[in-house]
Amino acid sequence: MKAYLLSLAAGVVVGLLYSMMEVKSPAPPAVALVGLLGMLGGEHVIPLVRTWLASGIH
Repeated sequence: MKAYLLSLAAGVVVGLLYSMMEVKSPAPPAVALVGLLGMLGGEHVIPLVRTWLASGIH
């Protein structure tokens, strides 16, 4: 979790610097980032369902 928070903080700092320097961010547009979030979520669905089924929760 600490790595995620550090990564988020670093991203915010760099975003602020880009904004102050009026530089366009090389990051993908927000819609692409939402797609990546969906991919990560989908990647974790099958193991989660398998765990639920193995523990008897239906």
